Amino acid sequence: MSWSGAFGARGDAPKNRHVGPPDQDKAAPGGIAAAAEAFWKVRSSPSGPVDALLAAVVTALIGFGVVMVYSASAVEATVRYKDAQFFLKRQAVYAVLSVAAMWITSRIDHRRLKVLTYPVLITVTAMLVACVAGLGHKAGNAYRWISLGPVHVQPAEVAKLGIVLWLAYSLSKKAERIKSFSVGFLPHLLVVGLLMLLCLKQPDFGSAVVLLFLTFTLLFVAGARVPYIAAFSMLLALAGAALVRFSGYRYARYLAWIDMDNNRADLAYQPFQSVMSFGSGGLFGLGLGRGLQVLYLPEAHTDFVSAIVGEELGFVGIVGLCAAYLVIVSRGVKIALEAADDYGSFMAFGIATLFGVQAMTNLAVAMAILPTKGLTLPFLSYGGSSLLVNAVAAGILLSISRSRTVVAPEKSGEAGAAPIPHAPSASAVVAASAEEGGTW
Repeated sequence: MSWSGAFGARGDAPKNRHVGPPDQDKAAPGGIAAAAEAFWKVRSSPSGPVDALLAAVVTALIGFGVVMVYSASAVEATVRYKDAQFFLKRQAVYAVLSVAAMWITSRIDHRRLKVLTYPVLITVTAMLVACVAGLGHKAGNAYRWISLGPVHVQPAEVAKLGIVLWLAYSLSKKAERIKSFSVGFLPHLLVVGLLMLLCLKQPDFGSAVVLLFLTFTLLFVAGARVPYIAAFSMLLALAGAALVRFSGYRYARYLAWIDMDNNRADLAYQPFQSVMSFGSGGLFGLGLGRGLQVLYLPEAHTDFVSAIVGEELGFVGIVGLCAAYLVIVSRGVKIALEAADDYGSFMAFGIATLFGVQAMTNLAVAMAILPTKGLTLPFLSYGGSSLLVNAVAAGILLSISRSRTVVAPEKSGEAGAAPIPHAPSASAVVAASAEEGGTW
């Protein structure tokens, strides 16, 4: 597997990961030889511990999200439902289910998910088609939800994880054929293009852009030719600009965004109030439950919950929130680089990218750096679909992160060999071997 230049430390690893290390390295008693010897004996340990830091940060964000949803929604819940805890009760249930889903998923060997690749992709596509056909639940001017009794499922949220699972499965099978336009590039672009068109038809421009970004990121990581990615990125950027310019409501929203002062009473009302919320928080904030912008900021508990964090916890709170997402993304990349197989590596890269892009975009929209988009803040925004999907994605990351065991050379054929802690990652071994002049 190649990491397209920037990720070239791992290089093109041989398909058989259990072939012994080079003979010239075996003679050395320690150093790179010992590391290489350990690496070649590594195998996954599905019963090992997960990445504790990642699990702790995700769980803390889910709990923090319940608190912030209550703080941001109490006024609206009282006015609309005569129950200040209306949204709190539902988010608390979603949180418990999400933590349970994350734990269960983390206990499943990620390789077993391969059999679910096409069923998930087909189901997601069918749900998106149902939304476009008018069978979905309408909110505002968009059909983005499927009603399953009292539960509203947003297919676009599931599609993001579904496309990561499918890309990881497809790219891990194609190896060097990924460099071919007809085999490695075009089929992936066609599949994601179909899902993007269905999202745009709802309409959901933000989710369509996220799907495209995920696809190009994983194609780059897998080793697809950069000229293909660059050329289609420019073409699709022009197409996106055209969709904004020739769509009445999108263009009006864009004009309102670049001139918020003169549109703060209509189209720019929500982003303007969001910016006011950040500004009123100062350095340390007004304190939990003491924010006043919940009186003016519509749907503060959903896509703009970060604005309430900024008002009640201040600049320090926002920095802490950004640091939490940075930890999640960095641990995801680390897990990808240390994964035992290409399938796990691609999934981890895709999930880390998904979390990073959604968090960055949501925060940028809330701060009026970008025009308004309907993207949730992972683990914090109100909503069962987003929270459950993100929790399952985090569980997959934790599954891939489970520690690996090393079989001692003299016991390599015996069952029950004792695990050796701190097994070296693949990236570290390959990089060190390159420095020493070793060959693979």
